[in-house]
Amino acid sequence: MKILVLGASGATGRHLVEQLLIRNQHLKIIVRPLASIPDSWITDTRIQIIRTEISEMTSEEATRHTTDCQAIASCLGHNMSLRGIYGMPHRLVLNTVKLFCDVVKRKTGRPVKFLLMNTAGYRNEDNNEQVSALQRIAMAIIRTAIPPHLDNELAADYLRIEVGKYVSGIQWVVIRPDNLTEEGGVSAYDTNTSPVSTLFRPNKVSRINVAHFMAELITEHHLWERWKGQMPVISNSSRL
Repeated sequence: MKILVLGASGATGRHLVEQLLIRNQHLKIIVRPLASIPDSWITDTRIQIIRTEISEMTSEEATRHTTDCQAIASCLGHNMSLRGIYGMPHRLVLNTVKLFCDVVKRKTGRPVKFLLMNTAGYRNEDNNEQVSALQRIAMAIIRTAIPPHLDNELAADYLRIEVGKYVSGIQWVVIRPDNLTEEGGVSAYDTNTSPVSTLFRPNKVSRINVAHFMAELITEHHLWERWKGQMPVISNSSRL
């Protein structure tokens, strides 16, 4: 299998690359022109490094990069700086999802797996997920005040509504991590169809656990069959 990883130089994307290499997968990774990446990636023959501004990528370029890929995994996000949060492009994630989905739709052969790392703050209306009135008000404020959150919601909506579960050529999973933390190694974690925490009392999940789950989804057929077309919420295990 060859896998295209978007946002590979980010905090979670780095872990995903390493988890896929542990499983001896062959990768294409798209990183910004000046992004810092481990030296080991540069010398690893299993990795093809593509340095470009993904927001400026054309359909022809995206087609070239995905022709021989059986899976696309996006850990793409906005930099958590004033420029990253409020600067252009406001719809980085949405536009990237649209770009690569449009390309994949034109491919023939086996369906391509599309994984999108999102947020537990996204409400999956297909599951009739209920939240309190106070949380709805808070989320409305967040959408206005923090543009990247709305970008993530729109990207997930695009897969859920526009692509759906039956578009030929695309099978997708949206991974919704709870409050992200940094830990040294993979630990036990839980996956649920809907959030089991709230905005005001979030659970935590390590980035490496998110990456491990995404790598397992890509490489383990039974797990993919369990979650395709769904939006699992992942959090560190509450079990002792």
